[in-house]
Amino acid sequence: MADSMLIQGRYRLLDLIGRGGMGEVWRARDESLGRQVAVKCLKPLGPQRDDSLTRIMRERFRREARVAAALQHRGVTVVHDFGEYDGVLYLVMELLEGRNLSQLLEDHGNVLPVADVVDIAEQVADALAYTHEQGIVHRDLKPANIMRLTSGAVKICDFGIARLGHDIGFTSRLTGTGIAMGTPHYMSPEQIGGGPVDHRSDLYSLGCVLYEIATGAPPFDLEDAWSVLVGHRDTIPEAPSGHRSELPAFFDGIVLDLLAKTPEERPADAGDLRRRITAARVGTGLGAGLGTGLGGYGYPALGGPGAGTAAYSLGGYGTGRPDGAPLPSWTRSMTTGHKAIGPADLRPTPPDLTAGLTGEWTAPADPRAGHPRPAAPGRPTPSPDQLAVLTGRHNAGLSLGRLGRWEEAGEVHRAVAAEREHALGPDHPDTLGSRYEVGFTLSRTGRTADALREFTRVAEGRERVFGPDHPETLAARQETAYVLGQLGRHFEAHEVFAAVLASRERTMGPDHADTLRCRHNLAYNLGRLGRLDDAHRLAGDVAAARARVLGPGHPDTLISRYEVAYALGQLGRWPEALTAYREVAAGRAESLGADHPDTLAARYEVGISLGRLGESTEALELYRALAEDRTRIQGAHHPETLRARHGFCVNLGRLSRWEEALAESRDVCAIREGVLGADHPDTLVSRREIAVGLGWLGRWSDALSVYRQVADTRDRVLGATHPDALASRNDEAHCLEQLGRGAEAVQLYRQVAALRQQHGARGY
Repeated sequence: MADSMLIQGRYRLLDLIGRGGMGEVWRARDESLGRQVAVKCLKPLGPQRDDSLTRIMRERFRREARVAAALQHRGVTVVHDFGEYDGVLYLVMELLEGRNLSQLLEDHGNVLPVADVVDIAEQVADALAYTHEQGIVHRDLKPANIMRLTSGAVKICDFGIARLGHDIGFTSRLTGTGIAMGTPHYMSPEQIGGGPVDHRSDLYSLGCVLYEIATGAPPFDLEDAWSVLVGHRDTIPEAPSGHRSELPAFFDGIVLDLLAKTPEERPADAGDLRRRITAARVGTGLGAGLGTGLGGYGYPALGGPGAGTAAYSLGGYGTGRPDGAPLPSWTRSMTTGHKAIGPADLRPTPPDLTAGLTGEWTAPADPRAGHPRPAAPGRPTPSPDQLAVLTGRHNAGLSLGRLGRWEEAGEVHRAVAAEREHALGPDHPDTLGSRYEVGFTLSRTGRTADALREFTRVAEGRERVFGPDHPETLAARQETAYVLGQLGRHFEAHEVFAAVLASRERTMGPDHADTLRCRHNLAYNLGRLGRLDDAHRLAGDVAAARARVLGPGHPDTLISRYEVAYALGQLGRWPEALTAYREVAAGRAESLGADHPDTLAARYEVGISLGRLGESTEALELYRALAEDRTRIQGAHHPETLRARHGFCVNLGRLSRWEEALAESRDVCAIREGVLGADHPDTLVSRREIAVGLGWLGRWSDALSVYRQVADTRDRVLGATHPDALASRNDEAHCLEQLGRGAEAVQLYRQVAALRQQHGARGY
């Protein structure tokens, strides 16, 4: 295979990534699409196989490859293509940059930080929830099959292929009864006994993985394979916190439930598990995805009491042979198999760029080489140590961002970008990666115009380096469109979104996650352009596609359904909008938990819809409960808590309870001014609500003073022709009418009309 260098006239093999029991893995270039991929070439079946078995195995390969290729989820390695070439079966997969959990454990002293363990558990559970909904069971889940990318995302690898390897006989032996072996440290009791295996077997294996990455050893880390299998079958494991005291109590409960001996005692499904982890993480304040620095670049390892090899007593099993019911005969010749961390002399390995390989496949072709990217021509080649330091600082910036510390993250990324540009050149992929993160932090800190300049620069650089259709180029262009929308330049944003979408559909297909995300953004932007029917139709199409690909309860599906509801509201179709928002709120409560911010946001929109439909009593009670929940979860002064309280006071007014509404508006306005500032849009909305209450109570002179204050501030902050400033001047004119000052009111109405005409002529 290596001699041909070109498979099917399309995949150009560039360099060998790994070699193992099932064959070889190559980094390759897809000549048709101009992207880099991983090509796994499986070993020929060999002359000892008869023709009928060979035909069966080829057909099984095609079936399993189709299954793997059909999986479209951010937590599952993407299979792009498969086939047979010169008698060799091959798979084409996305090229992942990161480390598998075995390597991360090796890098970080055998245990991972607690927040990262919880984050990995949550992401793997989310991916398993999707695959199990598709009727797919992995059967060989272990640390080497789970990748942590440099972005912090987690992917499960080798769906279908792990089972295929077992059946063909590359990674295990088939016994006379047809039972395929997994890795002993991660096998469920039903796998050991040769019984029926369903999705709950994967959950047991996940429990073993989580136990190991949290404590440093799998739950049954014993001398030989027989003892390991007996442990799985008969021994109740010790709680993880017994080996590492800083592990939270909820983690003990989750892992021990996963390690229940019978499937019926484990969580019902991975979706239930994910919701449980999410709720526990939110409740304990553990951030999601805190450990984006876990890439093998100096991230601190946290050791704990007993973090080394765990020891368990097997009672009467002292020799490793059971006194009770025997294990299956096929287990007697087993070797122990490899757990995630083997002997102490394991050597460090560079970042794993493979498509999720297992076992010895993860070793690079040249273990001595880290393969650093070359410096720009004419520049001295930076040392590996210098590059490693910069990578560590880059990952630290990512971690700060995930903690919401955007200002600090921006400072880190700007410094790293400057040093990378000096060492590697302005168009080096690593430099552009840092520039991209600078743009992201600028966007998150309100410096939108600066973010636009940065993303534009990155997009142009990536197009020069990678080409216009490369995923990295498209990601930068998509962020450019997003910040254009933030700046109110929706026409320009629309053009960029449409161009990126066309490229994504051409290179990735219509149902790829990135394609659907771009279509969603386009739908959102159409709504801001006032093309509400188009926005509603496109958002509905995206929601249907995401439901088909990801499942109806997936967060991405629900956010598209949320956009459908928004478009319905803008179209005045409030009964349909109310139904849609309620469905989204219920779906988010089930998939994310009742206290998740996205669930609470959907509940807020339910209240808006109720108010629009005149159901103010129901809306009032909804906002009362929502404000209480926000206060409990986020605090009394959180902007979203204050938003819920504002909705409460608006509905007090709709029920003519104006004294209460005025008091609530004043309280909310005072807190917003202290938290957000006197000129913040939310503060001005609350101040206007005070004026509304004063007017309804007949205190028009006081109302005029407040209306005028709001109008003057909006003129100064937004400009006299901004729609909100014009609306405030209309409020002021209406108040003058109520005071009998008709001539002044008419003059002000005329000024507003002239400004509106000027506003329209400028095309704002």
